[in-house]
Amino acid sequence: MEIGIFGNNYQSGKLNDIRLIFEKLRLMGVTVRVESSFLEYLTAEIGDIAGIYGIIGESDKCPDMIISLGGDGTFLKTAAWVARQEIPIVGINTGRLGFLAEIGTGEIEATLDEILLGNYRIEKRSLLEVDTESGTGTDNFALNEVAVLKRDTSAMITIHAWLNDEYLTTYLGDGLLIATPTGSTAYSMSVNGPIIVPEARNLVLSPIAPHTLNVRPLVIPEDYSIRLKVESRSRNFLVSLDGRSRVFLSGVEFTIRKAPFGINLVKLAGHDFYSTLRNKLLWGTDSRVFSNKKGYSEI
Repeated sequence: MEIGIFGNNYQSGKLNDIRLIFEKLRLMGVTVRVESSFLEYLTAEIGDIAGIYGIIGESDKCPDMIISLGGDGTFLKTAAWVARQEIPIVGINTGRLGFLAEIGTGEIEATLDEILLGNYRIEKRSLLEVDTESGTGTDNFALNEVAVLKRDTSAMITIHAWLNDEYLTTYLGDGLLIATPTGSTAYSMSVNGPIIVPEARNLVLSPIAPHTLNVRPLVIPEDYSIRLKVESRSRNFLVSLDGRSRVFLSGVEFTIRKAPFGINLVKLAGHDFYSTLRNKLLWGTDSRVFSNKKGYSEI
C-alpha cells in the first residue's frame, strides 16, 4: 500500500504525534510519500524521517490513500490537490475544530490499523466547479463553498442570479455563498444557512449580510446550473473557492455547477455525521441534559 501525506507548517505542538504516524506506517511496511513543502518543514523540525520514499507526484503511480495532517483548512487544500484523481482522504486532526479532519490524535494507531485491515467505508462528497467567461482554470473546484464577496469595507455588491437560465433574483449585500452539503457546516452555517446531511443531493445559496431582510437561504438540487453576474461600485470583487481567492472585474459573468467527479472521504466505525454534529458543534447541548448509557440524552 502507498500512502501520501499532506500537512501544514504549524505543527510544533504535534511533532510527537507526527513521529508516531511515520513510525507506525514504516513498521506496517507502507510506502510513504510526502507533499514537498510539508516534507521541508518536517526535515527542518525533526530531521530525517525513516520510511519516507519521496515526494508526492514524483512517481507515476497515485497513492492508494491520502492522509491529511492538520485542521479543516489543511483538508481542503488536500482535497484541491486530489481533485479529479478521487484518491480517498482520511483527515487526522492536529488543528482546532476538525470537522472534516475528524480523527483525533489519540486515535492514530487504531485508525492506521483499521485502514490497513480495510475496515473503513468510503463516503462520496460533491465538488463545485466554476467556469468564467475567460475559460476554466486548473484550480476551479471547491469542496465546501464558492463565495462571491465584496472586496472593500464599504460598498455593497450586486449579484444577479439565474438557475438553469431562469432568473432567480438580484442580491444586494456583502456577498453570496453557494455551498455543498459538506460546506453547509462551515461558512454557510455562520451566515445562518441550513445544515444539510451529506447524503442529500442539494446545494444551498446563502446571502451574506443582505440589504433586504426578505432574502433568505435557498436550497436547490445539486444538478442545477447557477449563473451569476456581479456588479460592484469599486469595479472589482472576490471569488473564493474554499478560501482560495481571485479578484474579478465588475460585470464578469460566471457559472457554478456540480463537478463531474467528487471527493472520497475515508470513514471509520464510530465516526458518522450525527456524532460529529454532537461532538464538534455541540449539537443540542443543554446544561440540563446528560447522556445515559444507551447513548441518548435524558433530562
